[in-house]
Amino acid sequence: MVQMIRMMPDDTTIARQIKTAQAVSVLGGIVLSLASNCFIAITTAIVLWLYQPDGSLVIWLAAIITLNLVRLIAVIYIKRKKVHERNPEKVLLILSVTAFIAGVLWALAPFLPGGIATDGANAYVIFIVAGISAGALMQNTAYSPTALLFGGPPLAATLCLMVSQGTLVSSVIAADVLLLMVMMVRASGLSQASFIRSEEDRLQAVTLAGSLSNANHEIKLSNTQLETLARLDPLTGLGNRALFNGRLHALVVDQGAQPHPIALLIIDLDRFKAINDTMGHGAGDKVLVEIGVRLSQLSGPGDCVVRLGGDEFAVILHGVDAAERAQTIGAGILASAEQPIFIYGRPTTVGTSAGLALFPDHGQTAEELFASADIALYAAKEGGRRRLKIFNPDLKAQIDRQQLIETGLADAIATGGIRVFFQPQVALSDGHIVGFEALLRWSHPTLGPVSPPEVVLAAHALHMSERLTRHIATAAADLIRRLPGFGLADTAVAINVSPREFSSYSLSAMLEPIIAEFGIHPSKLEIEITEEATLDAVIAGEELARLEQAGYRIAVDDFGMGHSSLAYLVSLRIDRLKIDRSFVTGIAASRQNQALISALIGIGHALHIEIVVEGVETAEEAEILRMLGCRIVQGYHYGRPMPLEDIPAWIAGHRGPENGRPHLTKESIGD
Repeated sequence: MVQMIRMMPDDTTIARQIKTAQAVSVLGGIVLSLASNCFIAITTAIVLWLYQPDGSLVIWLAAIITLNLVRLIAVIYIKRKKVHERNPEKVLLILSVTAFIAGVLWALAPFLPGGIATDGANAYVIFIVAGISAGALMQNTAYSPTALLFGGPPLAATLCLMVSQGTLVSSVIAADVLLLMVMMVRASGLSQASFIRSEEDRLQAVTLAGSLSNANHEIKLSNTQLETLARLDPLTGLGNRALFNGRLHALVVDQGAQPHPIALLIIDLDRFKAINDTMGHGAGDKVLVEIGVRLSQLSGPGDCVVRLGGDEFAVILHGVDAAERAQTIGAGILASAEQPIFIYGRPTTVGTSAGLALFPDHGQTAEELFASADIALYAAKEGGRRRLKIFNPDLKAQIDRQQLIETGLADAIATGGIRVFFQPQVALSDGHIVGFEALLRWSHPTLGPVSPPEVVLAAHALHMSERLTRHIATAAADLIRRLPGFGLADTAVAINVSPREFSSYSLSAMLEPIIAEFGIHPSKLEIEITEEATLDAVIAGEELARLEQAGYRIAVDDFGMGHSSLAYLVSLRIDRLKIDRSFVTGIAASRQNQALISALIGIGHALHIEIVVEGVETAEEAEILRMLGCRIVQGYHYGRPMPLEDIPAWIAGHRGPENGRPHLTKESIGD
């Protein structure tokens, strides 16, 4: 740095170098200017001679040509002797003086015979004066005095002549000439200033280039160390993304006739943000360092272990056993991460998820291989976290499908693309209708039918769960309002609610305006939840209690498939338990399923909770369930899910064993 400061030129040196550059610039264009000047002077003298022959024209022309010859000789001498390099100030002074003399000679042009007496010649002279003045400005952008000293006198003379004539036309021309003079002065000054700034920048760049050249030796000596630092993560000491990209690309490109296997393992910490938020970023850094250490201990000396950024790590392995070793490392880091990390004396446990992709099976380029490993990591997280997933094409197809679903979800809800169907629930005793369950249906324009779990998952990912549930609840409320006209005034309609929704919005607050809009009682709307919702006694419990207080019916779906607490079910005053269809399938031949259903029905009776068995598809299944004590069933044997407009016709055609057909009014069927 000291050396570079010493090499920077002082202000005096810069000023002299700029003067030299100005002299070079003026000298470079002056030969053409002199030739043009002589030609214009000759043509001007000829034009004026044609208007009024006079000897003074010859004298004026001879003076200009002589002066230009002198100036040309001076320029040739200056260039050959390189005077402008030794004394640029003197050269600029000579050029300025000779330019002024030339300007004075041209100032006589408006007063020459013919120029004053004849309007045509007068206009021509004014045009010529303005032209040569503008030309001088363009030819001398580097040094404004030569342009101003040459163009100023003829313009000033023309201005005086026009003012002295006193006519309207001459006054207008005088104003134009004055404006031209002002513009010329301003433009000349700006041009010179721009040239000086440009030259200063050039000189500084040249000086800097020289200093950098002198420092090049020192840079080369430290280059290896800098490259090493640039490819390391400063926190963990592992390789960084730059090292990762270079290493992976080199391994993929450097393939012979027989491609050697490459394995790419990407590891991500689960819920790492919670550590930063609750314990501070210092604690998060300690976790990252420790995970880096454990990952390095699991890897071999030829493996490339890097931190990609944030809480994401990667390991690149190559060799015939790369796939096996990658799986071992992946399983090892999952297990190792379960061991506590002590932060400020407190044990902290973090989970990890990992995705694995193999070259060339899962990608032909470094980019494709990384994308495949990333997809596998995404699948590991979506599958419950704390697991290792190996890429396969089905994973990519699944992610692409989910992205298409998410892209079209909002529009499908807004335009009615997601429809609400209703499946009836009937009593086994006499076949009368006791309720309906609202089920969503979506036929995607590209994917075709989309399953309800996929729609619910997309809505949760896009934070649109409330909007989707509102759409379904509105359709259910519409059916409830119509049911009295179908002769089913006491029938309820159930909607399914994902337990994830309880932490994102208040279901009871969302339902309140819908109930008010359709003028129905909350007891006619049943809220079906899965058993996992009952596990969160804080969030889910509080919301379910609010729903119960508001008068809604509460049902637990897929009962027997989860981990419900019977005591908790009692405290929530559950109205219904729905037994999953998996217990019904093959019930005629399965004593175990018969025993399970009988036990579940017994629990329901003991707790005074209504039991509904789903998935009844045959008369045989219905009869066995009736014998086991089941009272209410739902399934294809009684009715498939149907849109609202098909319900009146289905009710009209439905017959129970004893009660016959429900009464329908003309208004309800035609509604």
